Amino acid sequence: SPSHEGTTKRKELHGSVRIRALSGSWGDKLDGVTFHAYKFDFSCNVPSHIYSSFVLLIEAKLHEDVGNIELELYLVGKKVNASISSCGELHLDSEQVINAKCFQELFFNGLFGRLFTGSKAARKFLLSEDTTLWNQSYMYLLLPLETSCTSSADSWSINWTGICDSASAVAFMKNISVFACEGDRIDQSAHTSGSSVQEPNDSLMINFANGSANINDVNEMVVLAIHTGRIYSIVEAVSDMSGESPFDGNSDDAPAKYSTFAEYYTKKYGIVLKHPRQPMLRLKQNHNPHNLLVDFNDEGMLRVGAKKRSSIVGKQRQYAHLPPEVLIRINIPVSVLKAMYLLPSIMHRLESLMLASQLRQDIGCSVANFHISSSLILEAISTRRCCENFSLERLELLGDSVLKYTVGCHFFLKHPGRHEGQLSSLRSYEVCNSTLRKHGTDCRIQEYIRDGPFDPRRWVAPGQKSIRPVPCNCGINTLEVPLDDSKFQTVDPNIKVGITCDMGHRWMGSKTVSDSVEALIGAYYVAGGLVAALHVMNWIGIEVELDPSCVSQAIASASLRTYIPNDDEVKSLESKLGYAFTEKFMLLEAITHPSMQEQGVNYCYQRLEYLGDSVLDLLITRHLYENHKNLDPGELTDLRSASVNNESFAQACVKHNLHIHLRHCSTLLLSQITEYLKSSDGSIEATSLTASTKGPKALGDLVESIAGAVLVDTGLNYEEVWRIFEPLLSPIVTPEKLELAPYRELIEFCGSLGYFTKEECVSKGEMVHATLTLQLDDVLLVGEGFDQKKKHAKGKAASHLLKQLEKRGYSRSGAKKRKHGTDCVSASPPESLEKGDVNVITKVKIQKTEENDMLALPDGAPSILSSSKRETPVIESINMKKGGPRITLFELCKKVQWPMPTFKTSEHKSRSPMEVDDIGGKRTAFNTFTTKIKLNIPWFGIIECDGEARADKKSAYDSAALAMLNVLQAKSQLIITNK
Repeated sequence: SPSHEGTTKRKELHGSVRIRALSGSWGDKLDGVTFHAYKFDFSCNVPSHIYSSFVLLIEAKLHEDVGNIELELYLVGKKVNASISSCGELHLDSEQVINAKCFQELFFNGLFGRLFTGSKAARKFLLSEDTTLWNQSYMYLLLPLETSCTSSADSWSINWTGICDSASAVAFMKNISVFACEGDRIDQSAHTSGSSVQEPNDSLMINFANGSANINDVNEMVVLAIHTGRIYSIVEAVSDMSGESPFDGNSDDAPAKYSTFAEYYTKKYGIVLKHPRQPMLRLKQNHNPHNLLVDFNDEGMLRVGAKKRSSIVGKQRQYAHLPPEVLIRINIPVSVLKAMYLLPSIMHRLESLMLASQLRQDIGCSVANFHISSSLILEAISTRRCCENFSLERLELLGDSVLKYTVGCHFFLKHPGRHEGQLSSLRSYEVCNSTLRKHGTDCRIQEYIRDGPFDPRRWVAPGQKSIRPVPCNCGINTLEVPLDDSKFQTVDPNIKVGITCDMGHRWMGSKTVSDSVEALIGAYYVAGGLVAALHVMNWIGIEVELDPSCVSQAIASASLRTYIPNDDEVKSLESKLGYAFTEKFMLLEAITHPSMQEQGVNYCYQRLEYLGDSVLDLLITRHLYENHKNLDPGELTDLRSASVNNESFAQACVKHNLHIHLRHCSTLLLSQITEYLKSSDGSIEATSLTASTKGPKALGDLVESIAGAVLVDTGLNYEEVWRIFEPLLSPIVTPEKLELAPYRELIEFCGSLGYFTKEECVSKGEMVHATLTLQLDDVLLVGEGFDQKKKHAKGKAASHLLKQLEKRGYSRSGAKKRKHGTDCVSASPPESLEKGDVNVITKVKIQKTEENDMLALPDGAPSILSSSKRETPVIESINMKKGGPRITLFELCKKVQWPMPTFKTSEHKSRSPMEVDDIGGKRTAFNTFTTKIKLNIPWFGIIECDGEARADKKSAYDSAALAMLNVLQAKSQLIITNK
């Protein structure tokens, strides 16, 4: 629906732009190719871990801030610094290009894909097929360098020996006529280079499929298995194990199909071992690539990755044992294999920077006095869903303020005759999300946005065939998606965003586009101030012009009004501000309240207030952005909310006695100001989102209007405005002194511990009565609040609940945060909650409310609830889709205010595949997960039960949740009407 344009509710299908720098037409050139070379060097904080250097060969020349960067890669227990540097141009002849492509096809498919295609009965060697693995829109080479190369960009050489040997290995594989056809035989002696017969006295020689080697030289040798296409590195030769040893690949329960390894290879793959008595080789297996750009040991990711990371550390390494005759030796150092596992993460970051650089090129630069980095643009187009250590949210916050200020100034200067309400309407339309989304899509910004996490298992290099394809089922065959087609727009909550198909299409929240527009404006402002911000805004289509002639006209208009009633008062105010106005009438207008129109005054501060609001918003947001660089975007937003609001400005107004200069004729306003001054009692501190007595709006408006007057009087010099207002607004709130609103603090606290609140608001005349209930493990707490506004009433009720929690020993800072849906530890009641406390509480009289059948307590006192006084909850059915049982249980707990359950999962591993039940049917898996669930029902007790074994953790959680729902029904604690 168009009405949801620019909202989080609406989702839109968008395409992805191709990265022009990755395209290349050199694939079929017969006379060689000239590339731009970029060297990858690696250094590990564990000196014993060596990674071979690589070189990226690409047809396009990358920008300086893309081709010369450093990255930190985070591995288990160590960190690798990757340095990327430009190395000029390099020419490869046609034979070198062929061998290089062969190396890339072999290793990227062998490590991260499959070298065999087809069914088990008719497998084919991937590189023997005629289908091309290269695409002109995605063409580059990643080649290993000689290990003797130094880190200098001027001194390096490609490891052509290893590359050519890799090409020979591919040729060897192509020459073998039959693979994995049971019953057929492969005569190894026909393909083995060198001696095909092992001499009895030559026990130090190991015979491989393509040659022989001394047994003392095989450690860390890179090999390729001819029957599976897998690439390994040799750990050691196992002297007490040979092809004649008993085969150990049978499952524990199944009868033995093969007696020896030799029989296994003969019957399974048709490979006859010519040297069955030579020792087997213990091999280190390859593994899936990981996202190495995220540091799970970082404080912010600790809870997310601690369990996963510890399980990786504690996981026992699995080795393979193979006879040498089924292995092709490749003259490549093992350090090349180690480095190749770093390449997917490096190339993902490089490709992302190329994308950002391309957007910068599309935007262009009309002025030469600023430069914006690709990394800053990348931040502006990366959502939090990317799971990077950066996202667009901080820049979006800054860009929002820049946009509000520039558009506000534009309309203020362009429409000198329009009042504040009309100006606000014009600005609101221009900066609203639907308008920004329209501007963004017109510029195709949506095609540049990164809105999903990096999945290294789906990443493919040129020459690699994907083994995890996501076929396009979007109903469109073009890369670009029509913006006006309603079938590519939906509000269906079941549509998943952030998943890109192989055509580059992905569903995206409509608001994400407008967020990225604001973030781009913020990024350009950081790079080059207002000049740069105005440049990108005009490119986007937001036509803003801060014409100096219009500023002069506004000042000249003020100069025509020369009547000043009290020159001493103006001087007194200028002294407090530390600024002398060029046009005194500008200040007079800024201190004139709209009520003065009753006295025949035809001007007031409202237009200047409109302008001052936007300039103070920008200046304070910039201050917070620059002074809290590592602050979470949510916390930064809280700081701005605490600093840029009427209350903080009113406090500053009173603190510096600016209120005495306000010209008005309202008795109501006078009484409000007087009451506010009495309540403040000299203790005004602009460090909180809350205040017991709210300041009159006119006091905050006065500060904003004076700021607007200074801005106009200085010719839109907002740096001068900041010089004046920074000391007036100080101390500006810091994270240490920030206090959240009580209601929000309560909700966040309860969420961290898995507790639920309920609220009820009833209007009683001009007052609102708010009642909040909080169910702990064994007690129901009630808070009440009264105020003219519902928001303030809820805040007062929340304050009462927070005080009760504090008395019972709960500390928000010390609360253990729990992740719902993952393994977690239940939050225990504080030690101060002893039986004596409970006995006192049970003496409180209990009464029912008619509204929601919850137990309300007089004066907000807590009480223990009797199970006999509660009605059994009823649900219609259990959602049996994946994740459905957990959702059903969560909604039930929220409805009746039971504390969230906890889950504890155990894993069972098997060497043979097992058939496991699942929601969609049977699944085959080697590992199964079983989850134990525990639920504390207040005044009933703790219920524990186990789910059934499942193939993954989330399914195990669902099984446990389903078991709990059934147990609840069996214990008469739940009624399921349509089971």
